[in-house]
Amino acid sequence: MEQKLARVYNNRKRILVTGGAGFLGSHLIDRLLGDGHEILCLDNLFTGTKQNIEHLLFHPRFEFMRHDVTFPLFVEVDEIYNLACPASPIHYQHDPVQTTKTSVHGAINMLGLAKRLKCRILQASTSEVYGDPSVHPQTEDYWGHVNPFGPRSCYDEGKRCAETLFFDYHRQSGLEIKVARIFNTYGPRMHRADGRVVSNFIIQALGREPITLYGDGLQTRSFCYVEDLVDGLVRLMDSPASFTGPVNLGNPIEFTMRELAELVLIETGSPSQFINMPLPQDDPKQRQPSIALAKASLGWEPKVKLADGLKPTVAFFRKQDHAEAAVNISESNQPTLAAIMKRGGGTRAR
Repeated sequence: MEQKLARVYNNRKRILVTGGAGFLGSHLIDRLLGDGHEILCLDNLFTGTKQNIEHLLFHPRFEFMRHDVTFPLFVEVDEIYNLACPASPIHYQHDPVQTTKTSVHGAINMLGLAKRLKCRILQASTSEVYGDPSVHPQTEDYWGHVNPFGPRSCYDEGKRCAETLFFDYHRQSGLEIKVARIFNTYGPRMHRADGRVVSNFIIQALGREPITLYGDGLQTRSFCYVEDLVDGLVRLMDSPASFTGPVNLGNPIEFTMRELAELVLIETGSPSQFINMPLPQDDPKQRQPSIALAKASLGWEPKVKLADGLKPTVAFFRKQDHAEAAVNISESNQPTLAAIMKRGGGTRAR
């Protein structure tokens, strides 16, 4: 209790967010700063980017530390949100061994830190722990249908092992834990090269390129706007110690990939056509959360409709495209060294 009082002042907490320069982490930090807390943002910038947090770099209650969670960390904080891990297939399959290490070693290091500090810790788990589910919609008591040695296993099984570690630390050491199983989330600051369906469709539509549908395009996902998801994480962290989770956080309204693509075309005004490609290995055919537990225990449910959430998301990518085009034009107007020398603008020997 003395340690706790030494770190907390006037209800302001010092909060560690690992993966804080990522899409979800940066939005969570915005929310926590808005709530008056002091934030230590930790990221190795593998998939996170300083652009996501550049608006915070001079904030008096924000600090950035470049660090990999697979290595031990020694800091003093009151709460830990463990979000560090590449979350898109393109990124987590790039170095699958490192992905597994990030989930497993990262969990061990952050749990060890929380144990030393006697502080509460939240694990950002994933709907991928359900694999290609045989139960629909997915409830928290479903154990999943996961390939343990496929190309997606580094992420799926890494997150499952992290959950195991969290609950074992809770049972063995009495650590206060929270486990959130996050379903598809979208919004501004998504990585444009992460290969996720929302960003893929938007980028293809804005570029007037064909929109890629895998399989017949009838596989389903449920899409939660990032602000809704962040609200769920904060509510979970602030819930009574007896409520550990795991708890599903996501939007229960189901859309086919074709329906999503059609909404993106409407929002972008793009003339793009659809093309079909083979379905990737182990890609789930359907994904829909049951959020009955989140409603009952957290008083949480998403509020933003997909069509409404796509508006700021499309605007974000459109702004990125305009900024990139402006840079390209500026660079193309710069005279080359050869042109300068031809005009007699080269250096002269004296």
